[in-house]
Amino acid sequence: MANFSNASATADYLAPVNTQTWVNGRHNVRCVKIIHETWDVKTFCFMAQQPVMFFFKPGQFVTLELEIEGKQVMRSYTISSSPSVPYSFSITVKRVPGGEVSNWLHDNMSVGDELAVHGPVGQFNCIDFPADKVLLLSGGVGITPVMSMARWWFDTNADVDVTFIHSARSPRDVIYSRELDHMAARLDNFGLYLIVERMENGLPWQGYRGYLDAAKLDMISPDFMEREIYCCGPAPYMNAVKTLLQARGFDMKRYHEESFGATPVEVVEEAIEQAEVAQAEAEAFDQTDLLRVEFSGSGKSIQIMAGETLHNAAARLDLMIPKACGMGICGTCKVLVKGGETQMDHNGGITDDDVEAGYVLSCCTVPKTDVVIEF
Repeated sequence: MANFSNASATADYLAPVNTQTWVNGRHNVRCVKIIHETWDVKTFCFMAQQPVMFFFKPGQFVTLELEIEGKQVMRSYTISSSPSVPYSFSITVKRVPGGEVSNWLHDNMSVGDELAVHGPVGQFNCIDFPADKVLLLSGGVGITPVMSMARWWFDTNADVDVTFIHSARSPRDVIYSRELDHMAARLDNFGLYLIVERMENGLPWQGYRGYLDAAKLDMISPDFMEREIYCCGPAPYMNAVKTLLQARGFDMKRYHEESFGATPVEVVEEAIEQAEVAQAEAEAFDQTDLLRVEFSGSGKSIQIMAGETLHNAAARLDLMIPKACGMGICGTCKVLVKGGETQMDHNGGITDDDVEAGYVLSCCTVPKTDVVIEF
């Protein structure tokens, strides 16, 4: 039995952890571990300074808020870890040639570094679409969201029959290979099938070669028509998968895929362009048909046309509300409506509790009356 030297030490040891729960929003986190998955892929593990339980739905993602060469950059990454390990979360990042954020993370992120993240959000997850039999399809680093799902089912001993088909460029590009082998070895209802495009000298391979096609799908998963399908990978990969499934008459209501939409650079350029067009139209429009948007934090206001988003209104005033996806998915551009009526058409990037509290996503919200926004 442990022998504590004083009563205070005993009290500290036995005191319950003051734990907070993660909710969609902006949070400061610290990098606590970096794992080299393959020659060009790293996993970055994060924790909060004070204990936080990072509850999320496997398949969801976060948006990183970074400063690169003096400018703010936002980028969304899927959470690759499972909520069954609640006091930390991880993202797995592939170094992309010319990729601003992926290269910066690989070259600069170190254990102990702090940054802000927004989230978690995302409609692509295995909680909202439960099934007894699933087919996980992934290509390249698109394995991250379905790996989060697989880890969740494995850790919780879920009674889910899983067929996991992953496609990679070569044997050395298979991410999480040892962990996947471990899962497959310990579970009777977990089938793992790997496909590589090409072989490399000195690397043995006993799996499939080439690309996922109808013949391989029938061979690997002859009952795929009975399964819920989750797919993530490069756009050409997902398009090929959808074409294959549609040709076989698969019920596409049971097909789910991950997509972040435009990159942040494209989003910013689009916002500026839309704002300039809207301003030109507004100048030629009857003043009685304009709506006033006031940003209380800055003391600025502007008149806009009906149908123009709050984010565009802010951009015209040189107020840059952070935004990553531009599609109402990532939740980064959340603002509080303090007065007036708005209409929001989002894609899962905001919770019902936030909506009830008066928050909206500025990228996909238009005013219906004069409004006051806290920003």
